[in-house]
Amino acid sequence: MVDGMNKGFPRWILLLAPLLASCATTPAPKESGMQHPEFVRGEVSVTEHRTGDDLLSAGLGLAGLAGSPSPFAHPLRPTPEELRRRAIQTSWKGIADLGPFGGFGSAYGAVPTVPGREYQAFAWIPGARSPHRVLLQVPDQFDGTKRCLVVTASSGSRGIYGGIALAGAWGLPRGCAVAYTDKGAGAGYFDLADDSGVVLDGTRARRGTATLEFEPVASRTHTGIAVKHAHSGDNPEADWGRHVLQAAQFGLAMLDRAFPEQAPFTAENTRIIATGLSNGGGAVLQAAGLDDEHLLAGVVALEPNVRVPEQGRALFDYATEASIWMPCALLDARFDATPLARAANGDVPPAWAQRCHQLHERGLVGGTVVSAQAAQAHERLRSMGWTDEAMAAAASSTSFDMWRAVTAAYASAYMRRGPTDMPCGFHYAAVGANGAPGTADPALRAAWWADASGIPPGNGVGLLGGTDHSLDPSLPGALCLRSLWEDTDASTQALRDGVAATTVKLPRASLPLWVVHGAADGLLPTAFTSEPYIAWLRGKGGHPLYWKVPYAQHFDVFLALPGFGDKHVPLLPYGYAALDRLWAHLYQGAPWPAVVPTPAPQPRGAGTLAPATLDLPATWSPGPG
Repeated sequence: MVDGMNKGFPRWILLLAPLLASCATTPAPKESGMQHPEFVRGEVSVTEHRTGDDLLSAGLGLAGLAGSPSPFAHPLRPTPEELRRRAIQTSWKGIADLGPFGGFGSAYGAVPTVPGREYQAFAWIPGARSPHRVLLQVPDQFDGTKRCLVVTASSGSRGIYGGIALAGAWGLPRGCAVAYTDKGAGAGYFDLADDSGVVLDGTRARRGTATLEFEPVASRTHTGIAVKHAHSGDNPEADWGRHVLQAAQFGLAMLDRAFPEQAPFTAENTRIIATGLSNGGGAVLQAAGLDDEHLLAGVVALEPNVRVPEQGRALFDYATEASIWMPCALLDARFDATPLARAANGDVPPAWAQRCHQLHERGLVGGTVVSAQAAQAHERLRSMGWTDEAMAAAASSTSFDMWRAVTAAYASAYMRRGPTDMPCGFHYAAVGANGAPGTADPALRAAWWADASGIPPGNGVGLLGGTDHSLDPSLPGALCLRSLWEDTDASTQALRDGVAATTVKLPRASLPLWVVHGAADGLLPTAFTSEPYIAWLRGKGGHPLYWKVPYAQHFDVFLALPGFGDKHVPLLPYGYAALDRLWAHLYQGAPWPAVVPTPAPQPRGAGTLAPATLDLPATWSPGPG
């Protein structure tokens, strides 16, 4: 995800997505024979969440999760408890449609109170420069008779709670423990100006005074903001699968601590279900291909960012393509009624018309009027595999400037660059209300760990550079990033090597595996991701299940936007239903189906989502939450 940018959003949109009683921290117990795994360095934080607090919503409940940001008593010094509550809220609001028409809590899903404990630590992949966070949530009502561990990875580049709306909402009310990883990303932003980063509890500290989740090489001359996904030097995407498997191992070890009388917890006596969405979906598919120890009992991946050998297309390939061509292509008349493709009064966005003009000036499209230029840009994208349905949904990513944000960050990660030498002249800096670089606002900085998406711009951090003073200032950076992919020069080989390292491996044929993807996904189109993956598995003798859900697109949270949700359905209920079916197979002996009923939902329309609109199989519920 790739998802979650928020530059230029109106305030009411920021309340939809970030593009979130007591809780006592105690030292980790030192039970004999129950030491933490060797990949964990430093402390394991143990917190309890009960009266006025819980694991699933931090005591906010569904209404509180959907409401205004959870406040800090002292905005410059939020407590760990306040940061955690807001991080959980932000993670929910960045993924699920909790709006009044979205149907969460009525048509599908729920947010019950789930008291329990959390175990959290920094874990290290061999050779990594920076850790990834791992977290286990253990409900008090953990079902020891049906030992279940759900493991997930955050969507996009979000923080540790980024998978809670999928994995936590489904697993915790069922009595499963849930293990999370931020897969080497997250919002542990480092401010070079004051040399501060984020510690395990989410609060900030200066370099050298505490163990930080990310700190770049020290510099006395540079300011700006360093972001772990882009600047760790680890190319974390290449290790997503290892992050997930370590989170599963951490979960088993912490269950030993939580229930020493039932130890040991192993993959032989505890079923481990892996699930994730977007980048988290890609992460669990990577884990399935690396699972030589057969830790995983089943996998459900939603809209995965996945690349298979010699098929499909890499995210960086089609995202840099979209960054250049999509603004012009969306001006084609066929998108006149597409939400977010036109101004509120129906006018063409001037910046997009200027993109058509600039492409014409560079000889990339012909014609003397925008309509002809847009038609050619549209045809180019069609020839590269984009469907009109995916392009229409991509109007959201284009409007919110996600292509530039994603590709700038990912280029830096693939090439293992730091905050001062990002490709194409990009860099991150604290910005003021006018967008000019300056000093980080202390209140925004204190809340970064809870509020930020993991990929700037947003939350007072700007993406700067890669521009000129023309009427289409972002085009030079877009063309430069595209050239990194298309060049054969040795100086750009690091990027292509970095992308190649993210290719998924084949899972064992016996692993129950289900991919759920929206037919209208405009950020990770099925033609480039899930469909090549499914075809590849089947060509190798595998039997994966696949749901291509009509009218579902990438961002459930965007369904709260006026006019946008009318044309779509959410994807989360189909993920919950697939997990229900996997549960029935693992715990109730139901046969794993050779094929599954294909849902035939209808667009939500202008009213509140109705259960019948989803067309889920009649014998399946849409999950307990």
